[in-house]
Amino acid sequence: MATRTTEDSVPGGWARVIALVAVIAVPLGLLGGLASWIASSLGYMPGDSMERVWNTPYDRPADAHGNAAWLVGDTVVRSRYDAVTAFDAGSGKRRWEYNPPRTADICATSRAVSDFVAMIVQGEAGKSEGCATAAAIDLRNGRELWRTGAGTVAVGGGLAVLGDPGKRAVRAFDLRTGAARWTVTVPKGCSPRQVDATARQVLAVLTCDEVKLAAFDPADGNARWTVPLGDRRAIGADASVDFVSAEPTVLAVMTPEPHGMNSFLSFGQDGRRQALIESVGENTAIPVNNPELVAVDGGKLFAAFGDQLVAFDLASGDAVWREAMAGGFDEVTALHAGDGRVTALVRERRGHDQLYVHDAANGEERDHRTFNRDADDGNAKLADLFIYKDLLIAVRSGDGVRPFSAYRRW
Repeated sequence: MATRTTEDSVPGGWARVIALVAVIAVPLGLLGGLASWIASSLGYMPGDSMERVWNTPYDRPADAHGNAAWLVGDTVVRSRYDAVTAFDAGSGKRRWEYNPPRTADICATSRAVSDFVAMIVQGEAGKSEGCATAAAIDLRNGRELWRTGAGTVAVGGGLAVLGDPGKRAVRAFDLRTGAARWTVTVPKGCSPRQVDATARQVLAVLTCDEVKLAAFDPADGNARWTVPLGDRRAIGADASVDFVSAEPTVLAVMTPEPHGMNSFLSFGQDGRRQALIESVGENTAIPVNNPELVAVDGGKLFAAFGDQLVAFDLASGDAVWREAMAGGFDEVTALHAGDGRVTALVRERRGHDQLYVHDAANGEERDHRTFNRDADDGNAKLADLFIYKDLLIAVRSGDGVRPFSAYRRW
């Protein structure tokens, strides 16, 4: 009997052990789940987070002109009114700095870089001659290659291109030597206000009786075509027009009220207008005047506004896909498109900044992570976003900001 009583008591003993383990394990599981949720929301959950790898030092107080940034090979470069400075993209260490001569300011820069060269426009602030000099800067070492009279500047296809409103001319130079290639005079009554360049063509936005877009042969400057930006209505000289992309050709156009246009226009190689993407209806908050929230890649224009990330076809203007980013947030702070992905940085209302990565073809979410500190370093917006190897580099401009910070997934 004693033996049987012992055997009968074993199942009951195990039941009590299991019950005790359950009593302990359930709260521990809940506690572990809560700890994981907190770690994830604060950006400290491995596999779900972004950590800061390096920072550049804080800048001195800045000015509103001369601000630009480029990723060139393994170097990130920022321009501001008083200097162009380069940093190692892998470590954030400073490599070189270029300063304009004497008391000159950097007034403007080329939007893009070609063959490691950027153009800057500089001059004596407040003097009658103004910003009168354009200089080519080798971004590998900060060396000034050559200089000439100023205008609006662009680089592409081995050329430096200057739009000279005073002489109503578009001029092209060898990008590295400064040797003059060609000069063309724009039609009577017109003046070049913006220029851009690719290996296929040189582009100029012309202010005439209305705003027009012109294309020139990069080899000799021969005119290829000139088209008005407006369709049924002319776009007047008081419109704001900026290049978003040279190839494919995309312009951001803003005209005054009433009946104002706030749109993106895309053009084919033959000058034919292909798409009009308007800031109306479902696209009410499309960021025509916020270039850091627009990206062009693979025949699409990507725009972030509200809680939406939208891809538009540049041939038709139709929305290809539209995705709402999860969670409550204040605003998207930067956007990048490339290699089949669209990357957005988002500032959360409560908590840390978020990284969203979507497939460029269909909008499907590919990655979603939390930063362990705000990616915009306390600023409302970022100026740009670069991707270098496995690093995501935030770009800032303004007073007392760090020009660059690099983050990686972990």
